[in-house]
Amino acid sequence: MKNYYFFDLDGTLTDPALGITNSFKNAFRHFGMEIPSYEKLCTFIGPPLVTTFKKELNFDDEKTSEGIKAYREYFSTKGIFENKVYDGIPQLLKNLKARDKTLVVATSKPEEFAVKIIDYFGLSEYFTYVCGSCMDETRSTKGEVIKYALGLCGIYEAQKGQVLMVGDRSHDIIGAKENGIESCGVLFGYGSREELETAGADYIAESVTALDELSCRI
Repeated sequence: MKNYYFFDLDGTLTDPALGITNSFKNAFRHFGMEIPSYEKLCTFIGPPLVTTFKKELNFDDEKTSEGIKAYREYFSTKGIFENKVYDGIPQLLKNLKARDKTLVVATSKPEEFAVKIIDYFGLSEYFTYVCGSCMDETRSTKGEVIKYALGLCGIYEAQKGQVLMVGDRSHDIIGAKENGIESCGVLFGYGSREELETAGADYIAESVTALDELSCRI
């Protein structure tokens, strides 16, 4: 039985597309670069910023740091709230809490931003912990964040079978595997079924309703 549910934030609890794409646009303008299509910018939603700037945009360390700074100049004041909670998520969280499940946010987004978002949308009452990366880009991979969350919850090897990581991108699934816990990929976010299955998701939920139903069975 799953007693702990770790939730990704972007693309799982909320749809952050407007704020994140606008923040990336700010970074591209900073460098005088051509702004990619909206569809391309949406593919950047989910992975850590360091990963996107280095692997997707081929920035070196110095340019990556500069790009993240430009991104956050917009995100920290405007983009953070250009966001919306997916339909059905509050009820899902309410249902899980009613069954005495422990809920945790596990996101690659900086923790201080994640806390503000969860507070802003009135979801704080459902979560025992909100875990994210550090502003200096340490603890930035999903595997590192999940390890941190497991520690806060006091979950060790014997209890790992009680944990489910829920997320919409491959790095959520990979991070779960790195920590020896099961994962559920959701299809209402920004990852495809192929991406999630290739990463090795133990479960796939096509909708919030399907995720709620799954939580009653496992």
